[in-house]
Amino acid sequence: MSDLGVAVVVEDDKDIRNLLESVFLQAGFEVHSASDGREGVELVRHQHANVVTLDVGLPDIDGYEVLRRIRQFSDAYVVMLTGRTEEPDMLTALHSGADDYITKPFRPLELRARVAAMMRRPRHGDAQRPTPAAKPVPLAATGAESGDILEHRDLRLSPRTRSAELAGKELELTRSEFVLLEELLRAGGAVCTRAELVKVVRGDYYQDNTYISEADERAVEVHIGNLRRKLQEDTHSPQFLQTVRGVGYRLGAGKL
Repeated sequence: MSDLGVAVVVEDDKDIRNLLESVFLQAGFEVHSASDGREGVELVRHQHANVVTLDVGLPDIDGYEVLRRIRQFSDAYVVMLTGRTEEPDMLTALHSGADDYITKPFRPLELRARVAAMMRRPRHGDAQRPTPAAKPVPLAATGAESGDILEHRDLRLSPRTRSAELAGKELELTRSEFVLLEELLRAGGAVCTRAELVKVVRGDYYQDNTYISEADERAVEVHIGNLRRKLQEDTHSPQFLQTVRGVGYRLGAGKL
């Protein structure tokens, strides 16, 4: 396997599939490709993919169903590719567990840059992934120093081990959800704008001139919504993620 790992391309259009393969090969990945959804799921499973590009319109099952199946066993980075430009398609992709969403036609350099940005942040659990027979180790038993743990009420997050707990129960977060939650915890109650959070998800920390579109900000809203569901938020008195209307988000005060 190459240093960057394995990329799986799931695309029924041969020309686009060849283009995607070239992009990943030039970037330094080992590449495998499939022309339909079922084959793609099995490739991701057996090749232990690190990155997946997934076409929405496949000949057997659609890309959203493929993504749902992949998410049952894999935390690979997934970029959805589609010729559709409607916002509901983007929201469906992100709700289903995609890390990013790009419309066709796309620029190969843009795709490569987005994948590079995603991979600058480890996936959930990469730092200390337990063996299949092992049980997850609670944060309190990791031996981490207090400075390694970010806490807010009964939420505890460890950037070092890429793990999070709510009231002692492990949270299953996507990469994007984890980095957003980490950023808000580090802010300590200060407001994080939507544009700032877009850059956190992308990994564009040092690019002040990065273009932020409405779709990018809407994607952050979707990730925040998914986080609220997993954190079992009270919408009337949020303990964790409070909306600052017209600006962004901050840690909620909630009820004591």
